[in-house]
Amino acid sequence: MSTVTLLQCSDLHFGRDADLAQIAGLEALAAELAPSAVVIAGDLTQRARHGEFQRALEFVTAMRRIAPTLVVPGNHDVEWWTTPFDVIGAAPKYVKYSRYFGEELTPTLVVEGAILCGVLTSYGVVAGSMTYNLNDMAVKGHLPAKETERAGVRFTGESPDMLRVLVMHQNLLRGNISQRMGLARWRAAWRQVMASGADLVLCGHDHEEAAGILPNGTVVATSSTHTSRTRGKRPSACNLIVATAKTITVRHYIWDAGAGRFQPGAEQSFPRTRIVSVGPRDG
Repeated sequence: MSTVTLLQCSDLHFGRDADLAQIAGLEALAAELAPSAVVIAGDLTQRARHGEFQRALEFVTAMRRIAPTLVVPGNHDVEWWTTPFDVIGAAPKYVKYSRYFGEELTPTLVVEGAILCGVLTSYGVVAGSMTYNLNDMAVKGHLPAKETERAGVRFTGESPDMLRVLVMHQNLLRGNISQRMGLARWRAAWRQVMASGADLVLCGHDHEEAAGILPNGTVVATSSTHTSRTRGKRPSACNLIVATAKTITVRHYIWDAGAGRFQPGAEQSFPRTRIVSVGPRDG
């Protein structure tokens, strides 16, 4: 199996809060690292306005010149107020996003050594995302079983040696600072993700970089935000994931405002728990 490198970012929030110096820094970092693929895990905009989507599309287009790029929507990209509880159907809340990034809200990307499947977790104000905390309204998401089932079927259609990656917006693990889960009914979401056969989950939403594992060893990498609204006023961060046949390593790249660039930071390596072939033995 060839080494796979993925550059992961999220929560760009084009609009009032976007840090344009960081956006330029992300483009420079992508060009420097030349990853196998770029993943943008939602919240490209702040208020789902046309101008914000247009600037987001400019950024995505720049990334696509460097590497294949997969994008999924986040809760800030969903105009839930046009159809709360989907009273006139779900389609209207994704109209603007679809205009700029296509009708497929859950794209699949295949690169050498990996298959990446987007799954939709951002639905706005709907029954599945509701909790008893009103502050969660339009913020939390949920993960329908059909999403992970579809991805699981797609995974089985590729070589078992391929790195299997799920991409979603809301954080799958509890935030270290916020102590919040991004998904309603997160225990069911964990079970579904583990059953899908995913090796790796890439998400955002919590505005704090993190890495961890699910009970079965599935690796979860959470990217930060590229605004000033980080948890604990920490520097912003994006992630570089390096996957080999035996390990998945998540390295955080931390924004250095003084230097005007992202610098390599802490990293964590996890065993790749699903057995893959590594080719014939020497000798």
